[in-house]
Amino acid sequence: MEDSTSQSRIELLAAYGIMDTPEEQAFDDITQIAATICQTEISLVSLLDDKRQWFKSHHGIDACQTPIEQAFCAHAIRACDLLIVEDAQQDERFRHNPLVTGEPFIRFYAGSPLVTPQGVAIGTLCVIDREPKQLDNAQKEMLAALGRQVVDQLELRLYVQKLTAALVEKDTALKEVQELRAILPICSYCLKIRDDGDFWHQVDHYLQHHAGIEFSHGICPECLEGEKSKAREE
Repeated sequence: MEDSTSQSRIELLAAYGIMDTPEEQAFDDITQIAATICQTEISLVSLLDDKRQWFKSHHGIDACQTPIEQAFCAHAIRACDLLIVEDAQQDERFRHNPLVTGEPFIRFYAGSPLVTPQGVAIGTLCVIDREPKQLDNAQKEMLAALGRQVVDQLELRLYVQKLTAALVEKDTALKEVQELRAILPICSYCLKIRDDGDFWHQVDHYLQHHAGIEFSHGICPECLEGEKSKAREE
């Protein structure tokens, strides 16, 4: 797993295009389920860039982000498994943290690292309570499973972005082909048109076949005068 300060995490967050996006039901459902299973007041999908932890989903709390220096999740993404803090006031790493000494007065924390297919931890799915707690094995397993669902949602989002870009590229290519087809190869001497089979056709025959245009043949005054001049010379 990459170190929490690695550039890989920042690049992956940019690739997902997830930071500072609006709330989405799929992520809100996961945090609500996590809080219910673990019987906690708060649950978060927390993503960490180089300066902050930003909450894609926040259940039971109004805050949308905190400085990365205060983030329990900055410790959790270094773990290979769940990070569980049963009582933050008794933990030397967190007892003086502003989120413990002040709102939301964290006492219990459990965070499941969000590990991408590239092996990079970009954040956590975490549950938080204002009282010391413990999780049983089933709750721990469910929290880890829900964390994997968060990553699946991010991967699905990335796939849809790539598919949309590919469809736009295909549509652009088709328009370019249509524009090229609209440029008809015409002989500058006899004015015949060449078709896709490399056959040359009179303009009226070509347009009648490809565009369904009917022609009534005549002669313009200029050409009529030219024919009369030829006749007098002969």
